[in-house]
Amino acid sequence: MDARNVKSAADARALVEERGLSHVKLGIVDLDGVIRGKYLARDKFFGALEGGLSFCDIIFGWDSNDQMYDAGKFTGWHTAFPDATARIDPATCRDIPMEENMLFFLGEFEGEAEKLCPRRLLRRVIDRAEGMGFAPSVAAEFEFFVFDETPHSVREKSFRGLRNLTPGWFGYSMLRASVESEFHRSLLKLCDEMDMPIEGLHTETGPGVLEAAILYTDALAAADRAVLFKTFSKVWAERQGKMLTFMAKWSNAYPGQSGHLHLSLRDKDGNPAFYQSGRPGNMSDTMRWFVGGQQALLPDLLAMVASTVNSYSRLVPGFWAPTDATWGIENRTCALRVIPGKPASQRVEYRVAAADINPYLAIAAALGSGLWGIEHKIEPSEPIVGNAYERSHPPERVFPRTLSEAAERLMASQAARNLFGDVFVDHYAMTRQWEEREFRKAITDWELARYFEII
Repeated sequence: MDARNVKSAADARALVEERGLSHVKLGIVDLDGVIRGKYLARDKFFGALEGGLSFCDIIFGWDSNDQMYDAGKFTGWHTAFPDATARIDPATCRDIPMEENMLFFLGEFEGEAEKLCPRRLLRRVIDRAEGMGFAPSVAAEFEFFVFDETPHSVREKSFRGLRNLTPGWFGYSMLRASVESEFHRSLLKLCDEMDMPIEGLHTETGPGVLEAAILYTDALAAADRAVLFKTFSKVWAERQGKMLTFMAKWSNAYPGQSGHLHLSLRDKDGNPAFYQSGRPGNMSDTMRWFVGGQQALLPDLLAMVASTVNSYSRLVPGFWAPTDATWGIENRTCALRVIPGKPASQRVEYRVAAADINPYLAIAAALGSGLWGIEHKIEPSEPIVGNAYERSHPPERVFPRTLSEAAERLMASQAARNLFGDVFVDHYAMTRQWEEREFRKAITDWELARYFEII
């Protein structure tokens, strides 16, 4: 049996038995989009397929650097970090090509912990769409820099003077892609084998930077593909003595790295819901309201999309990233780019997202806000024609400029609470405020260079 054909617990059990595996791999995604996981013994895996398993809720009590939050209510020293119940989704079964016959599965939390679980959060938003008669499709695309470095060497160099895979600024380079063809083709092969197929792979503007566009699918599977791509592309690179970074902006010398999301809806009969011929941009009322909701809620939900301190270094004028909640038709200077086309390809590109996203949370925000717009028939502003950076925008369209400001906007948003629940909003905002406070403890190179002698 092919891993792609696993749909049920019985299928998963049969494939493990067929391969004679003693263990499988299980991963659960935390609030930062990091896959936390373990090898699970065969018999324990079989039991978990039927009745779930216990998984320490610490993954909601610490940050991406395993430092525990100081203001968490859901879990912490005060609760003694108990186990939470998790379930395995058999349909997420993947081969891991670099580990012979090894299989990988994604899990998600149940019970109280599901209120914080990113994958379950996206499921709830998808349920909302289905309740409205829509089936959402999503595609993610990621830019990432490639380095001839290792986890040890980057630390020995204090992350300075790193050697990029290739030199120079050479977007869409046939030369670079041909010279490094083995590298490119082995990545394409990995993605095919792990059911996260790449629709397009090319060099971007900057030394050693690539962009991978993952083939569209239904919203939950698209988030799974995005999460797996970010993790296993790094695994693949490090096993070759290289490293990838998905930071929003790793250097002031180069543009930031995007993680754009493409979204569309189909109605209950399977027909494209965004297309209506003869309208501006071929936009149906449904699409117009969807964009209106996204535009209205972008400042409120920005912390779910721009989720790191570093995210806000990317959101500056003139570097292919938006600075305000703007939209336009085929306009790459806007936060929301409506892409008109044939009925099946009509979609909106959510350009605010960077490569550092937690795909579950970012898709939940992009989709949830659009659905909210349809529910409330929210009209967007007039589309921007030309350079959005040169326009003045009303205060309600301006993005929060820091992560802590974005967290405060999220906490104050009644729409966010309606879409995602009070427990998630309060806990997640707390984690982003923690992240900002941790950053404030650091003394940066900029501060040393500016103040060390002269002040």
